[in-house]
Formats: sequence, structure tokens, C-alpha cells
Amino acid sequence: MSITDTRPPARDVAPPVTGPRRGSRLYPLALRLHFYAGIFVAPFILIAALTGALYAIAPTIEGFVSRDLLQVDTAGPAQPLSTQVGAAVAARPDLTLVAVAPAPNDGDTTRVLFNDPTLGDSERLSVFVDPHTAQPVGESVVYGSGGSLPLRTWLSEFHRSLHLGEFGRLYSELAASWLWVIALFGLVLWVHRVRTRRARNSARWLLTPDLSAPRRRKMNWHGTIGIWILPVVLMLSATGMTWSTYAGENVTKLREEMSWTTPAVSVALTGPAQPAGGDHHSAGHTAAAPADPAARIAQLDRVYEAARANGVTQGAEITIPATPEKAFTVKELRLPGTYTIDAIAIDGTTGTVTDKLPFAQWPLLAKLTNWGIAFHMGLLFGLLNQLLLLTIMAGLITVIVLGYRMWWQRRPTRRTALPVPPRRGALRRTSRWITVPLVAAAVAIGWFIPLIGLSLLAFLLIDVASGLAARTEQA
Repeated sequence: MSITDTRPPARDVAPPVTGPRRGSRLYPLALRLHFYAGIFVAPFILIAALTGALYAIAPTIEGFVSRDLLQVDTAGPAQPLSTQVGAAVAARPDLTLVAVAPAPNDGDTTRVLFNDPTLGDSERLSVFVDPHTAQPVGESVVYGSGGSLPLRTWLSEFHRSLHLGEFGRLYSELAASWLWVIALFGLVLWVHRVRTRRARNSARWLLTPDLSAPRRRKMNWHGTIGIWILPVVLMLSATGMTWSTYAGENVTKLREEMSWTTPAVSVALTGPAQPAGGDHHSAGHTAAAPADPAARIAQLDRVYEAARANGVTQGAEITIPATPEKAFTVKELRLPGTYTIDAIAIDGTTGTVTDKLPFAQWPLLAKLTNWGIAFHMGLLFGLLNQLLLLTIMAGLITVIVLGYRMWWQRRPTRRTALPVPPRRGALRRTSRWITVPLVAAAVAIGWFIPLIGLSLLAFLLIDVASGLAARTEQA
């Protein structure tokens, strides 16, 4: 097989990398895989980085563009929540009321959410209400649990699928699936390179570019910037895969089997009554909840007060039950500066707590997933989060551009010939103690993350074809 070929390289194959033999035994294989993945997958990562830079600052752009919906200049005490919702319902009596998100901060509007059968999946219509005057200030379609407005939704879909539908999502899944692999193999290469500098064999040189050799400045900046952005890049790759089609499905199955899924409060109204402030998983029910919308709206003030009295004090969304045997749920939203998502279920008739789910009781992986997704969306710690992501995307774009620049400059002629991969025989030169576990890991990862498996097979076929072509030319 060509990847284990130990024949002398053809004249169009780059010579082996020179340097002390004490370097990592993983180096030859890492170099070859980093080369192929960098050449063929980096364009997808570049697109993801460019669109991701826009997505990173989307919350700030949304706040600026849609300020007339999100902010008000009025002051004074807020009107009762039921009054605000009643005004929104009067503005859209043709739609079904499903939830309300009270204004989280002074100057914010209250969102009253409706189901609209003309909208797509995960879309709802929101009427924005001035909490001080209880007057609607406008309406807009909102998307998902984050309640993004059309511009942020467009940028999100642009980053996820380039607006090409399910087929377009393959580009972002391929980028997220390979990003961590390319980054970690790049780390192996950079550590090896630093170790071969006899006078500079220290961890400090991993983080600083060597500018003493002008001919290698691109390489040094490529590696150093890659180290700088590595931790965040790995996090973005992991969280990106949770949203993907094929790898995401496997991640979901794994989380379900390991009981790492995000928990939810029970909304069933059964069992003996429990006063507000009761313990977790308590239940309460004293009378059937009314089914008509006017009665539900009238209960909102009681529900909102009970939720705040029981520790749900951050920006939250109150889901209004559609049937009498269900409780109201109040769940904190993923907002900038919000690190926990507490939830509570309340009987609207009595204001009693029927179930509580503090964020502290989430499984650890569910917590980490929530924080990672919030960070990926630029919401974990607000504007600083967005600026950090924007900086990381700029660094990733720089690394990719420098990589392609070096690849092009290493072509064997200055005319039309393309650069060639590193010397063949990477597996043969790699220790079996490394090769066997690595191949087994590649098979497992390729099954769990299908786009890695398929593209890795494609790289192997390309490698075999290039080897056969080189032998034919030699003959």
C-alpha cells in the first residue's frame, strides 16, 4: 500500500524533512495527515471561520439593528405581566398564545410569543411590549430557544449551511469534524519542530515565533498562532459537532445512553399539594387549571411572582400550558452573563410549586455542553465573548492562509506544478506501538464521526493514486 512505501522518492516528491532523529516517532504520519487534511479540508474550515466571524458578533449586530424592538426609552414601574400579555393578545387575537419572556433588564421589552401556522420549524411570532406602558412596540419572527431575530437567524444559517439546506450542512460538519484533528496533528508537528531547535528546546518557544530566520517566518507564525488559538478551536470543534447531522446524532445517542442529556421539569399536575418553596420533585394540585386564554393570562402574575420567590430571578421564559392538567414552566434563558439555567413548574391556579430543577442538579456533561454552546453562540459572557471569538476566527483565517502560502511556495517549479506531499512511507516509519492504536482509533472515530471516516478513505485513495502515478513516471 502506498502509504507504507519505502522506495526512494520520485523526483517530483519532496525530500524528507531533515533534523535530529530524536523527534517524535509520530512526526512522519502527523506531517502527511496534516498535509492532506489541510489541503482538502482547510477550504471548508476557512469558509466556516469567515461565516463564524459574522456569527460571533451577531448578537451585537442584532441589538444595534433591532434596537427599536429590543429596547425602550420609557421609565417608571413596570405594568403587571398579565396586562402586558393582554395588550399583545389584543394586537394578535388570531394567533395562539404559547409563552412570554418578561423584560430581563430595565430598558428591555417583554416578548409575548405566539404559534403561527405559517412559520417554519422552531419559529414563533413575538410581539414586543413596552413593560412600562404595556403598549406593543412591534412584532417579529423569532427562532429557537435563544429567540434570535431574522438577521441573527440568517447569519446563523449562513454559518451552518450557507443557506443550501441539509446538503449545505455537510460543509460545516466536515469542517467541525476535521478541525480538531488538523489542530492536534499540527500541535504534534509544532512540538517536534521546537524540540529540534537545540538551543531553544523549551516550552516558551512553543508560544513565541522565531523571527531570526526570514525564510521560515511564515512557518513560525503559522505554528505559533495555531498554538495561541488551539484551546478555543478545540472547544468550537466539539460544540460544532453537537449541532451536526451525522456526528451530532451519534453524540445524542451517546449522551442518552450515558444519562448526560439535559433534564427537564415535570409539568404534570398530580399528587398532594405542596406550598411554594417546596423541595425538588415535589408536586402540587388543588383544582383543575382553567383552559381559556383569559384565565391563563390572569394567572401569569401569580406564576411569575412564585418563580421569583423560588430563585428563578434571571431572564426567563414562561411557557403557558395548553391543557388544564399541565403546569406553567418558568425556565431561565441563555442570555449574556447567565451561567445557570434554573427551571421550575408552577400550578397557575394556586401558585404552588410542582417541580423544581436547579442548574446545579444537571449532569456535569450537560452543564459543560450548555456552557460550550453558549460560548459558541457568543452569549456566555457577552461582548467580551464575541470579541474573543472574532479574534480566534481572525487567527484561524491567518493560519489557513499562511498554510496555503507555504504550500504554494514549496512547489517544485515556479511555473504550474503543484506542491507535492511529504515523503511517502509514513506508516512504515512510525512505531507499531503508535501505529496500531492510531489505526484502531481512526476506525472508531471514522465510525462515530462518519465524515472523518469517508474523507480519510478518500485521502487514502488519493495517496494510492499519486503513488501509482509516481511509479509510472519513474518507469
